[in-house]
Amino acid sequence: MNPNPNNIKLVAVDMDGTFARSDYTYDIPRFKAALSRMKKAGCQFVVASGNQYYQLRSHFPGYYNELSFIAENGALVKDKEELVFSANISKEAITSVLDLCKKHPEVQNVMCGLKSAYCQRGTVSEEFFELTNIYYHKLQWVDDFEQVEDQILKFAPTVPVEKTAYYCDLFREKLAELLVPTSSGHGSVDLIIPNCHKASGLKKLVQRWGITPKQCAAFGDGGNDLEMLAYCGFGYAMENASDNVKEVADYVCPSNDDDGVLVTLDQLFPIG
Repeated sequence: MNPNPNNIKLVAVDMDGTFARSDYTYDIPRFKAALSRMKKAGCQFVVASGNQYYQLRSHFPGYYNELSFIAENGALVKDKEELVFSANISKEAITSVLDLCKKHPEVQNVMCGLKSAYCQRGTVSEEFFELTNIYYHKLQWVDDFEQVEDQILKFAPTVPVEKTAYYCDLFREKLAELLVPTSSGHGSVDLIIPNCHKASGLKKLVQRWGITPKQCAAFGDGGNDLEMLAYCGFGYAMENASDNVKEVADYVCPSNDDDGVLVTLDQLFPIG
């Protein structure tokens, strides 16, 4: 069944490898034109990513308040500028993660809070901090994670790429029922509260806006998009997506570097 634009009331897009090109640009005039047509059709646009809210909104300067955001892989949900949900990891889970990472010093950990993200001195390099700063625009050095006073949304450990599966299994075993790992590839892992993911964030907005999952379309390319693509009535995998993502999706659209999301939005919400 091909989607009817009159029935689509929510479009959710992952950012890295999906909406943004590899150089992190996108065709702003083309997107603004599509967004205008979507608004006329009564359709909401949601940016759904593992990245920090402040980083995500920086890509939509001057009009981010027209969009909604599911950040930190579902740990933070905003309807325009109104906070809908923020996760709050328990002290027990925080302690368990920190103890586990101390036993595996090759794991470079980032603690992600509501106010900022944090790197602990002596556990990661300056180079890692600078790279992380690209994805977390609010990032601070701290002497001790355990002394941070903030509401913790998730952890974002980086592990050796070739050991990603090993560490996901380890986290799943050692943090059972406290936090669950989800990987977006390239050694990047998010440790999030169970059942807290992009789809759970979408569900909160769907209920808030009085629509149904069948009226939603989603675009993604990685493992942390699987729940979202399965949840929405119309799931689009990018041409550059991994095979398991394409298996879950209903459709495959052009790659992120070929502006696949915008190409599809122009089809779903045609000009004129």
